[in-house]
Amino acid sequence: MVTVYDVPAEKLILKAAEKLKQNSAIVPPEWAEYAKTGRHTEKAPSQEDWWFTRAASVLRKIYVKGPMGSSKLAAEYGGFADRGSKPNRAVKGSRNIARKCMMQLEKAGLLVTKGKEGRAISPTGMSLLDNAAKEVFDEMNA
Repeated sequence: MVTVYDVPAEKLILKAAEKLKQNSAIVPPEWAEYAKTGRHTEKAPSQEDWWFTRAASVLRKIYVKGPMGSSKLAAEYGGFADRGSKPNRAVKGSRNIARKCMMQLEKAGLLVTKGKEGRAISPTGMSLLDNAAKEVFDEMNA
């Protein structure tokens, strides 16, 4: 059986994003086209459908790294902030984007709340990612 660990993350995330576009619970907020993804970035993402890609990436990260909250996810999507003449320093990404993505994925039934540990992947979310991994694996070996 093919799982998330058997295929490249980039291809899996793109395939999962296509599947999330069909889900009515995953909808980019009004502010999404103007929002930066963290204080380390200069501009908003240039992709039209970046919200679905980020939601798929969040789903995969929670699948691989276990239950986590918005703060830990923001750290995963962080980078280095330009501080002028001072040395660059690692900063977190946007917690709002991480939180909203997790809320939408939970509403869609792909994540479940696990008390103080944060959110964990549900069997439905696991199935969605494993099916996407199987499709990616078949495309790579065709």
